[in-house]
Amino acid sequence: MALRTGTSARPRGALVASALSLLLFGALGLTGSAAGADHSENDGPTTPSAEVAVLYREAAVATAKYEEGRKAVKALRAKSRVLEAHLAKERGRLRLFREDVGRLARAQYRGHDDGLSLTANLLFSDDPEALMENVGLAGNGDRAVTHLVQRSARAESALAKAERKVRTNREAVESRTAHMASLKKQVDAKLQSARGRLQAQGESAVLAGRCRGATRMEQAASEYPRERWVTPVQNFVLSAGFGGSGSHWSHGHTGQDFAVGIGTPVRAVGGGRVVRVSCGGPFGIEVVLQHPGGYYTQYAHLSSVAVDQGETVRTGQWIAQSGTTGNSTGPHVHFEVRLTPDYGSAVSPLPWLREHGVPVG
Repeated sequence: MALRTGTSARPRGALVASALSLLLFGALGLTGSAAGADHSENDGPTTPSAEVAVLYREAAVATAKYEEGRKAVKALRAKSRVLEAHLAKERGRLRLFREDVGRLARAQYRGHDDGLSLTANLLFSDDPEALMENVGLAGNGDRAVTHLVQRSARAESALAKAERKVRTNREAVESRTAHMASLKKQVDAKLQSARGRLQAQGESAVLAGRCRGATRMEQAASEYPRERWVTPVQNFVLSAGFGGSGSHWSHGHTGQDFAVGIGTPVRAVGGGRVVRVSCGGPFGIEVVLQHPGGYYTQYAHLSSVAVDQGETVRTGQWIAQSGTTGNSTGPHVHFEVRLTPDYGSAVSPLPWLREHGVPVG
């Protein structure tokens, strides 16, 4: 289902819910401090914004480890099946060898049922040389079969040992993967709860029309891209596109929606300067950047911001966290490319991104 944004007023039920949320969070001291929010906040580890940022990373790590374990289990199971097939084949060969040994033993027994020794047989034989030749051949056959039986027994022992080792490793990996799945589930549950609190905090700021100020997020150097231009979020699903029509927009849809979970880091698509940070209205919490070359980009329906007005940002810098504030039906980032910082000057964002070397859509 497409996640929509627009410029129409929010439903009365949503405003009532937001008002209740404002009363609750106002009583807890969580409402914004000043319109425009030109000051910074260094959130402690217990605030929703900081908690979501930490859990977002932990969830990514837990998911990666779980997937790594799941692939390892799959590979070990495949290896076990191959070894089991080899073992079954060797056991079949061993059974045939044993049958041959049994037939040879019975034949030798029948050949000496007169109880005479080899010496006596030689004395009474009409062709001693032929008898000795047959005895030699029989001995060679015995040795060949014995060698094959021993080799098969060794092979069976080695395969059985390898199978036990693979089974032990597989059980260990399966246990570890189950543990990682449990941890992943716990982190996901915590993240979902923290996202709810972060969104409620954003809703209260929008209803009050007062932003809380910048909530700084620690960003590692490796998380800054080398490209000059990037998408506003990572690991997204494109939803409502530019120019679309619907009940949520008084005119055509003016941007491109990137569907992501609440609290996802929102990136500056390119270097520039923050010209607007605002809360309230159909766009909810929004940030507008000015880029060299005369273009502006807007990021809307956020749950919190990580920059202040007038600040200079670089490509890929985290400037906010996604949400669903304002006239929004689900968590996403509404992204616009504009000719001015104001509403009404938007151009189609996906072709613009592609022209700037960002393959998307």
